[in-house]
Amino acid sequence: MPNFDDFKLAIEAMSGGKNTVLFDDLEMPSVVVPFVKALNSDLIDGGSANVHPAFSVDGVEKNVMYVSKFQNIVLNDRAYSLPMRDPRTSVNFDQAVTYCRNKGKGWGLMPYSLWCAIALWCRKNGTMPRGNNNWGKDHAYPHEKGVPCTFESVNAASHPGEPAHCLTGSGPATWYHNWMPDGIADLNGNVWEWCAGMRLMNGEIQIIPYANCMAQDASMGASSTLWKAIKADGTLVEPGTAGTLKWDWISSKLQLTNGSVTYTTDQGNGCQYKDMTLASGLTAPEIAKILLLYPDEPGGDYGGDNHYANLTGERVPLCGGSWYYASNAGVFCVNLSCTRSYSDSPVGFRSAFCEL
Repeated sequence: MPNFDDFKLAIEAMSGGKNTVLFDDLEMPSVVVPFVKALNSDLIDGGSANVHPAFSVDGVEKNVMYVSKFQNIVLNDRAYSLPMRDPRTSVNFDQAVTYCRNKGKGWGLMPYSLWCAIALWCRKNGTMPRGNNNWGKDHAYPHEKGVPCTFESVNAASHPGEPAHCLTGSGPATWYHNWMPDGIADLNGNVWEWCAGMRLMNGEIQIIPYANCMAQDASMGASSTLWKAIKADGTLVEPGTAGTLKWDWISSKLQLTNGSVTYTTDQGNGCQYKDMTLASGLTAPEIAKILLLYPDEPGGDYGGDNHYANLTGERVPLCGGSWYYASNAGVFCVNLSCTRSYSDSPVGFRSAFCEL
């Protein structure tokens, strides 16, 4: 079995200890970024002193969650975070979950709650990451480019031969979550990333609470009993309970409501996250704001990022955008238009780890 101890020492030395290497059940390495526990008040103005739900698994608070520094590749049916690789794509949700859990205890697909904590941290700290969202470059900063590794096929008619995927971590520092090379790479564009523990079911917002989806026995199947809906006061209840939070389409915008979903056309729609509306008489609970269900600053600057949704059936989140989403891509870009079986060349994933 290869020994990667020198690789680990090099990564830690080059990052000043802000990155490390974790080994899976095959003693194979993944480069990770320790993301330290944050309070809601650390992430949104007016937030409570409660710990953000991303840092709790099965009732145990976590001081740190380890995030794959890079979008993942797959070797031996296991997910790996390594630099300068072509990220694995054309993978559906359940495959992504399996590739992550195959690595052993503590490994799982990036929890949606953790993605939200990272996005809010970036905005709060003024480091909204840029990335490969315009055929190998950033749409607003075209001099910022990654190293291309695949070329355009999805939009081949309009962009023949232009870059699609870039090698993981190959962009400049502004393509990392903290605008430093020791940050988390490629959260804006390149390829969409499946996230775990959240879904829409006929427009009803459902979660597997906190980061409980990281538990090895946590079922995220369509019929799992772990899914919970959210009441207007923020409490968690059984799906289908009256008065739970839902998304609806009103006047070409997503609306957070606790009433009935009126828009049921079988298609996905998008609007800027900042432009989401609130149903009359409803006050958005804190949990909605910290899970990117409704902006904590309506009308604020969220980088032009879009939310998308299809309000029919089960829809599982893809986050971040891809190489052709331009200003709509970014850490606040959430796509709930796809079923768990969806698989395509712009769709990848990222694993995470926590001590269990």
